[in-house]
Amino acid sequence: MPTLVPVLGDQLSLDLSSLAGMEARDVVVLMMEVADETTYVRHHKKKIAYILSAMRHHAQALVEAGYTVDYVRLDDPEASDSFTGEIARAIARHDPERIVVTEPGEWRVAAMIESWQTLFGLPVDIRADTRFLCSHREFEDWADGRRALTMEFFYREMRRKTGLLLDEGKPAGGQWNFDKDNRQPADADLFMPRPLRFEPDAITREVLALVAERFADHPGSLEDFDYAVTAADAERQAASFFANALPDFGRYEDAMLRGQPFLWHSILSPYLNSGLLDPLDLCRRAEAEYRAGRAPINSVEGYIRQILGWREYVRGIYWREGPEYVERNFLDHRRDLPAWFWTGETDMQCLREAIGQTLATGHAHHIQRLMVIGNFALLAGCDPKQVHEWYLQVYVDAYEWVELPNTLGMSQFGDGGLLGSKPYVASGAYINRMSDYCGTCAYNVKERVGPAACPFNALYWHFLDRHRDKLGDNHRMALTYRNWDRQNEDSREGILAQARAFLAGCA
Repeated sequence: MPTLVPVLGDQLSLDLSSLAGMEARDVVVLMMEVADETTYVRHHKKKIAYILSAMRHHAQALVEAGYTVDYVRLDDPEASDSFTGEIARAIARHDPERIVVTEPGEWRVAAMIESWQTLFGLPVDIRADTRFLCSHREFEDWADGRRALTMEFFYREMRRKTGLLLDEGKPAGGQWNFDKDNRQPADADLFMPRPLRFEPDAITREVLALVAERFADHPGSLEDFDYAVTAADAERQAASFFANALPDFGRYEDAMLRGQPFLWHSILSPYLNSGLLDPLDLCRRAEAEYRAGRAPINSVEGYIRQILGWREYVRGIYWREGPEYVERNFLDHRRDLPAWFWTGETDMQCLREAIGQTLATGHAHHIQRLMVIGNFALLAGCDPKQVHEWYLQVYVDAYEWVELPNTLGMSQFGDGGLLGSKPYVASGAYINRMSDYCGTCAYNVKERVGPAACPFNALYWHFLDRHRDKLGDNHRMALTYRNWDRQNEDSREGILAQARAFLAGCA
């Protein structure tokens, strides 16, 4: 009797913990394309296409490694709609003696898996996901008793654990964090690095046709699909990033340019989050570039912090806070997302650029997500759960464990400061400083009131004014509130009226 090993769509790693210690001949790997997973939110067409194509290619890699793979396709007429339904069908086909599975990334899937032993009367061995560098227990031990769960301190512990960027126990370069060196705007550059593009093969073309037919009403475009869908091609993209983009990644990490969706970013997060690339390997390779003198410390430290710091930290927060986290709404924001979040058709150039490229490619980098799209949603008072669901739908790299804390917590301050000590809000001046968006915008970034005034300017002060009861005692915002108080009453009222008028017409 074989062991049944379900492999989920974000577990596309040959060294998965559920496969460890077993001979391939004793295992049936079950891979499942199920309707529930493609429609529990209306995922971007490219996101669905990426995951399905990567799954089908990974099934081939497993067969080449000697495993028997039972693969259930979405268009199989006998297929059920859920993981649990497919487990029931697989048990009938294979009569396994037990089920071994790597823990899933999301609460709702964990609840399904935890029910299988009772439902099917088989032993179910749920193994830790060893692809992450911090276990649930380690994060709990770190967080227990702390007044504030500051990511920077967690990150330092992870550096000590892994030994990354340490010289005799001290941080390389003399400091832990070089973020202040990573805030330069960029100019358009003909020699800017470009990520590799991968032409769809026969498997991917078949998937694209399926997605076009079955998910025509989902957001986003399938045009110019060029994601890597194999571990080998994901590795090629990683090698290209380290060779061509990492040296200037840090300097221009926060920059934004019209018509340049990628800049010096790695574009590796979809492959990292689905399992095609290994996080510790990427961190070690980045460190090797610094040790070899090919990349500066600020770029390498900034890149490692994104993976070793934020990625591991938000996973810890997600599992520690529990399923009710998604309902948090500290600022009591209730506004619906504007309809143009689904089209990008707005006169605000920064939002048109960031949302437009999101719908076209399924990608936007962290500053576009946080300080353009997220900043607007927070200033406008949009419902943080709706904002979370939008981000979960439209980004190819978005899985709830990583997206929810970043969106509801960090971006929308829905958790009241658990992830960030103050809201990430800014006026148009920040966007103007870090991008070339404002130069071609219908609005004037330097004006606060009037028909041509940048909406971000009035919305910024309106946000601060209406939430003074909850934010006024925050020491990090004291100077901002003093600046607001220095303005005369007529000026303040004019700004607030400008914001109210904009919000009244924002739907």
